[in-house]
This record gives sequence, C-alpha cells and structure tokens, in this order.
Amino acid sequence: MYRILFRTVLSRFDAERAHAMGSWVVRLLGSRALAPLVGPVCAPDPSLRTEALGLVFPSPFGLAAGFDKDAHDVAGLEALGFGHIEVGTVTPVAQPGNPRPRMFRLIADRGLVNRMGFNNLGAAQAADALRRRRRGRAIVGVNIGKNKTTSAEAAVDDYVSAARTVRDVADYLVVNVSSPNTPGLRGLQELDALEPILRATREAADGVPLLVKIAPDLADEEIRRIGELAVRAGLAGVIATNTTIARDGLRTPARVVDAYGAGGLSGAPLRRRSLEVLRVLRETVPAELCIVSVGGVTSAADVAERLTAGATLVQGYTAFLYEGPGWARAINRGLARRAAGA
Repeated sequence: MYRILFRTVLSRFDAERAHAMGSWVVRLLGSRALAPLVGPVCAPDPSLRTEALGLVFPSPFGLAAGFDKDAHDVAGLEALGFGHIEVGTVTPVAQPGNPRPRMFRLIADRGLVNRMGFNNLGAAQAADALRRRRRGRAIVGVNIGKNKTTSAEAAVDDYVSAARTVRDVADYLVVNVSSPNTPGLRGLQELDALEPILRATREAADGVPLLVKIAPDLADEEIRRIGELAVRAGLAGVIATNTTIARDGLRTPARVVDAYGAGGLSGAPLRRRSLEVLRVLRETVPAELCIVSVGGVTSAADVAERLTAGATLVQGYTAFLYEGPGWARAINRGLARRAAGA
C-alpha cells in the first residue's frame, strides 16, 4: 500500500517536503496514544538481541543519521522497530544548512542525492529533546559535526563542544568527518587532521563509546589507515560509509543527475562500495572493534550479508523513504526467520 502511495502521491512532492511529512507521521506513531499499539507489533524478536559497544541492541538493524536531525522522532522510530536510532548530524550552534532545493530522488536507482549541509537546531536543542523523551528499548546515538563557518584548524573545538553537550543523553557518539556537503569537512579524514580530533573528542565523550564515520570515496589504503588510527586512538568503532560523490552506473539519465548538482548519493547505488569498505575494515581492525555498515541496505538479506561480512551492526536510511513505515519490521522479521532456520 505504501508503495502505491509513494508512486501516486509522495513522489510528486519535493523530496524534502515529503521527508517532513513522513517525519510528522513517525512522530504521530510515537505519541502516547499510538506507540503502545504500534510498538508491540513492530518490536524485534528477542532472538535478534545484539551486544555491541557495551550495550544490548534489540536488533542489529538501526536507522542511520540524517532522518531525525534534531531528535524529535525517536519515540516513533523506536515504535517502528529500529534497534537503534542515530540522530543528527548536530553541530554546536544551530545552522540552516544549504539553500533549497537540496534533496533529490533518483527513483530509477532507488537512490537519493542530498546537499543538506548539516541543517539542525544545534546540539543543546537535541540534548534537551533527548532528555524529554520516554526511555524505551532502542539505543540512541548522536552524530556530531562542525559548523560550516568553523575553519578546519578550529574543527576540534566544535567536535569537543558538541560531544560535551550531548554526551549525557547519548548511548554512543559519532564523529562525522565524511559528509561531502560541508566545505573542507572531508579533508579532516587526513590522518594528521583526524587524530587530534578523535583523541580530543574521545576525552570529551567521558566514557561514552565514540565512533568515526568515513566516506566510501577513500582509497582502500586510506581506509586501512583510518581503521588503524581508530584502534590506536581508543575508539569503540567505525561507521562505514557516508554518502558518495561518485555517479557511476546510474539508470537515471545523466542530464537529470547533472541538473540536480552537487551532493552525496545514498541508497542502492552505494551497496557494492559500502560492502567493499566493510570487508577492508574487518580485515584491518580487531574482531572486538565495532563496525557499523551502512549504504545500499534494503532487505533482511542485505543486513544478513553485512553481518556475515563482519559488520557488528547495520544501518539504513534511503530505503526507508522507498519502503515506508513497515520497513524495519519487515527486516527484523526476515532476520528472525533466518535465525530460526539456521
């Protein structure tokens, strides 16, 4: 039913406006009136419980950062069955992000191009929203970034500030240095720039597990070096991967893609590279280091493939826009059937 609704109605709306409508529905499902009805129907089977980061996740499958930038939809997302929800990216100071339009669907590719630019209400607002939420079973992570106006040289101060603001309400934290939509951000993945950021933010996290999120466009050797740095700096894990700036092999006509302009591409086109990066990382880091695999995940089979390839946890986002509110429930049910048949 949702797919019919998407084809006939939602796909006609601007992508960001449709996202706002979807967010409103999710928030409604998380209300005190509806969450007790929705939650039991969508709850992950107990067989899917996964231990990672010193925490117990109801399911290895969760929602990546980007959908709920300001931590307003956590209750609804939990009710829909996500084992964890990563909110953000949040920055120390609120910022509007890039000019609109800044989000575009590639329906033929089941992809999405965005250049949102870390639009958010600020770390303090996200922290307040998380303090007010009703505690549930899902794990909540907070993805943090630097403000657009902050220079690369001063970026460490932004990460430390954001970490201190949200650490008391986060189950884990993520240093985002890999979005292509903030000028100069990806340059922070260079080891000389990245190491002081990771070490200072880990100290600011004050015991909250800290991960770093990396880009799929890095060379394999760069990925290995970042994995080694994560271990050396005492991080709890790596999230692989963010969106890509590549546009190879798309079904959507090149003239349409070119008209959309710059931005990060997510969804099904990222599947192959995301899986490759996962395998490179798992070969590089110790088994106990958490790897969260994200990019091109649509089905329970996709999640199972990532887990078999060495992921500790798996995230999705873009397919949520195409599959609808029953997506996490369907994946969890598929995983439970696989576990029962193993």
